[in-house]
Amino acid sequence: MENQQKIKKEQVKILFESPYVKVADLQYGPGKHYYDATRREMEDLAALKSEEEFRNMLPDAASCFVILDSPGEEPRILLSYEYRYPAGRFLLSVPAGLIDKEDLNKPDPVLVTAVREIREETGLEVKSTDTVKIVNPLVFSTPGMTDECNALVCAVLRSADLSALSQEGAVGSEQFDGFALLTKKAAREALRTGRDERGNFYPLYTWAALVYFVSDMWKEEE
Repeated sequence: MENQQKIKKEQVKILFESPYVKVADLQYGPGKHYYDATRREMEDLAALKSEEEFRNMLPDAASCFVILDSPGEEPRILLSYEYRYPAGRFLLSVPAGLIDKEDLNKPDPVLVTAVREIREETGLEVKSTDTVKIVNPLVFSTPGMTDECNALVCAVLRSADLSALSQEGAVGSEQFDGFALLTKKAAREALRTGRDERGNFYPLYTWAALVYFVSDMWKEEE
């Protein structure tokens, strides 16, 4: 059944293309159309990859679970309020960003991206005493409408200098409106209500970060 459903290159047509997003028509049968909003070039669409290529593909971006674990202090997860244009408001979000083309050939482009995004969006530098690890190499955002995907990365920062917290590193369309440093109790409340401290809903990646934090999975050794 899977081989019968496999989409071939000649069955794909790009309907819309811009520097930031494309819409591909995945014609999976005569007169049957499925649309894919994607950041990828035609030759890199997930739908066209072989099984081996699919299982070894790199994500488009990295989403970061930043946990502050300073000696003598209660651990907290660091989130920010970022303006999300489709939602039209600032939503409680994790630091995240696209993998740059120049990073693709580096030994670990996902971790390079994560460290850079944490620095740009929080002002905090990841140091040699900190821990940065991949939680999940690739998760799809909403595969019913896009092949966009993110790696999930956990960064545990020890003795972070919070006076350095800054959102001045925002680039392009990025807009921020402050930070949220949540204890486990506050994170549980956000999970229980499904809302942030401002009463608004939040992205699924934020939910994943909160669950990872309150479950103490970040404390587990590799």
